[in-house]
Amino acid sequence: MEGSMMMGVEGIKKTILHGGTGEKLKFVTGSIIVTFHFRTQLCNDERTVIDDSKKAGMPMEMVIGNLFKLDVWEILLMSMNIGEVAEFCCDVIVKYDRESWALNESGTCGQGNKLFKQGRYDEATLKYKEAIMCIKNVQTKEKAWEAPWLRLEKMANTLTLNYCQCLLCMEEYYEVIEHTTDIINQHPGAMEAFYLCGKAHMEVWNEAEARDDFMSVLDLDPGMKKTIKKEFAVLKMRMELKNEEDRLKYKGMFTKMAREQESLELENPDQEIPEQMSPEQETTQVKQSSEEAPLEQTEPSPEHTTPEITCPEQADQDLVSSEQMTPVEPFLLL
Repeated sequence: MEGSMMMGVEGIKKTILHGGTGEKLKFVTGSIIVTFHFRTQLCNDERTVIDDSKKAGMPMEMVIGNLFKLDVWEILLMSMNIGEVAEFCCDVIVKYDRESWALNESGTCGQGNKLFKQGRYDEATLKYKEAIMCIKNVQTKEKAWEAPWLRLEKMANTLTLNYCQCLLCMEEYYEVIEHTTDIINQHPGAMEAFYLCGKAHMEVWNEAEARDDFMSVLDLDPGMKKTIKKEFAVLKMRMELKNEEDRLKYKGMFTKMAREQESLELENPDQEIPEQMSPEQETTQVKQSSEEAPLEQTEPSPEHTTPEITCPEQADQDLVSSEQMTPVEPFLLL
């Protein structure tokens, strides 16, 4: 039997190719495991096949109501009988029902928001990360920068900024800077990303970066003027406190060094601290020492002995008695 019908869900058209047997099953959430084959095709003239479970050689299994990443599958399967073969034409927007759920108040994002308000930031980050991964998984199947991809990108960025809010409260400032900078590089008009990035820079005393980010917020949304004025006041106060802390820290460091030097001098009052001379001073000192040193006299050899001539008066004065003379051992001249 072939037939065509519109299901009670917007964007889905069903055509029955072969009727199944028996009545429809009554599905109870989490209690039914469905096994089925499928083939996914594009709705173009070529009917391009994207995926085929029979070619893969393995049927697909899923538990009804188990929050499958594309819950449109549950809608399709719950409309079928056992053994039925049907063709479903789905608008691309239907694929994002699960992701839209991730952003509403009853879904993952809503749970994350609730945990955030309770101050349970660690748990909130897990909820946000779960939703981000879900959306990014679907986004990889879309062509970049086209309308469906951009819609998913906006959803993912919203969740990422919520995640960064938690990180700010957890004082993970550098991770906030990393995530928000990635968003800014891809989407320069993301005002919220500039704002969170500026707050993170302010917390780690990156004054110039914080000012630039806050000014970008004003450029993108002049209505934030009052909020940014307050942030600039906080930034000024934080930088003044930081500069004062640095001044006191370095002052204390120099005072400690001076006290240590004074203590050393008191412990060794007689110890002279040698002054270090320059190379020119060392050269001058060496030269002066060499000029003042006495020349060493050497005894002349017999061959070069000059005979001494004395006048008679001097000779008479130098005469001594034989008794006063010390005998000298004879020696030979060669």
